[in-house]
Amino acid sequence: MLSKTLGAAVQGIDAITVTIEVSIEWGSGFTIVGLPDTAVKESGERTRCAIIEAGFDFPRKNVVINMSPADIKKEGSAYDLPIAIGILASDEKVSTQLLDRYMIMGELGLDGSLRPIKGALPMAILARQLHLDGFILPRDNAMEAAIVNNLNVYGLDSLQQVIAFLNGQAQLQPTAVDTRAEFAKAQGQFPYDFSEVKGQENVKRAFEVACAGGHNILLIGSPGSGKSMMAKRLPSILPPLSLQEALETTKIHSVAGKLRRGTTLLTRRPFRSPHHTISPVALVGGGTYPTPGEISLAHNGVLFLDELPEFNRSVLEVMRQPLEDRLIHISRAKYAVEYPASFMLVASMNPCPCGYYGHPKKPCICTPHQRQQYLAKISGPLLDRIDLQIEVQPVAVDELASKQAGEPSAAIRARVVKARELQTQRFGATAGVHCNAQMTPSMIHQWAEPDAEGLRQLKHAIESMNMSARAYDRILKVARTIADLDGSPQVRAPHIMEAISYRSLDRSNYFNM
Repeated sequence: MLSKTLGAAVQGIDAITVTIEVSIEWGSGFTIVGLPDTAVKESGERTRCAIIEAGFDFPRKNVVINMSPADIKKEGSAYDLPIAIGILASDEKVSTQLLDRYMIMGELGLDGSLRPIKGALPMAILARQLHLDGFILPRDNAMEAAIVNNLNVYGLDSLQQVIAFLNGQAQLQPTAVDTRAEFAKAQGQFPYDFSEVKGQENVKRAFEVACAGGHNILLIGSPGSGKSMMAKRLPSILPPLSLQEALETTKIHSVAGKLRRGTTLLTRRPFRSPHHTISPVALVGGGTYPTPGEISLAHNGVLFLDELPEFNRSVLEVMRQPLEDRLIHISRAKYAVEYPASFMLVASMNPCPCGYYGHPKKPCICTPHQRQQYLAKISGPLLDRIDLQIEVQPVAVDELASKQAGEPSAAIRARVVKARELQTQRFGATAGVHCNAQMTPSMIHQWAEPDAEGLRQLKHAIESMNMSARAYDRILKVARTIADLDGSPQVRAPHIMEAISYRSLDRSNYFNM
């Protein structure tokens, strides 16, 4: 007898339908076709034990399983459950009446228990698009999938429960999640606050500008000057995620298997901080079985690269295209996928190998050539893509000993949110543009043209500092953000001058000080 169950495969961050066809005929054997990977091929032994533990005999015949479409690679253990149900349906142990109305996915333990899977959220979105009656999956993934409205999601614990439901022997209540209520409830406190930062007012201002416009920022300073400490507080002043951004971010983490059990929505902007030994594949994504990399996990949030020159040069260079396009395209011999990568890059580094160039008290022991070689690890094109380049000086002892708290993150965040609201009104429904950092050249010409004095100052800075055309555009973007924080519809000379001050680390002048 032939039976069919519905599953899904994840490509990029979206899911496509996979039909699992099971045929049981006279003979002996167990065969899976349709480009299964090793984990799928091993499902035969898991399903055999699980079916026996559920109280049924595994058919002593020739079992042939076809996974369609046959030209798409099937990966992972999530196909155990639909394969087991297909086998039992072909053996006339499970009713086929509901099989074409439900998507079924889940990994099986040898005792028949259901274990969590990756990519439940995009699969649930696909099930709704197909107008199916529901989605049957492990209970640990139920809350994640249930944020998809207008879809009945049934989170179950064992193969026995799935069989009872499909045979009409048990009535189940779908998992219910009020998406908007969950989203509103989870907007909590942050573990770090800028009120704990003593001094560094110029750096705080730079962070405020960066967050208000979604700009990339580089901090350069001696060890102990507070670069990493301030970077960790950056999420506390970023504008809150919109519901659409939260769904998109959750979808990426679901595909990567990074969601904790029982998670519904990710309601805080991601903050990813990979170690400098990370490989290019781990950063941008891909691999034998494609998964999102760190730059996609940081989508709608922050990617923090501490000690930037310590990263492999090839790792840094692969970021150039995602920083411009806010998408990462991965093409391999067997697949091509696309992951979103609209993140805010925050990086920090020492000014030289010993770390004390420019320190007010500790002498630098590096030669000018060593300092040049150290900065040369960061290519000029990559530096051009970093809008704000800030020099961080050590905090004086008197400021460290002060008991006066700094400005709280909530106050800074309020100004950032107000500036972002102006940008939302300005760009309206323009696809893919939500903040000043995403402006196209035509938008820069329309919205960021400076007044006459500002243009004169900008031309002088570009010529004297030998900046590139890309740096010219980025100064205008930053100046537009500063004007938004100032509530000014026009980009004026003071805004241009402040934006230029944030380019002080351009390689043409920094080591000639």
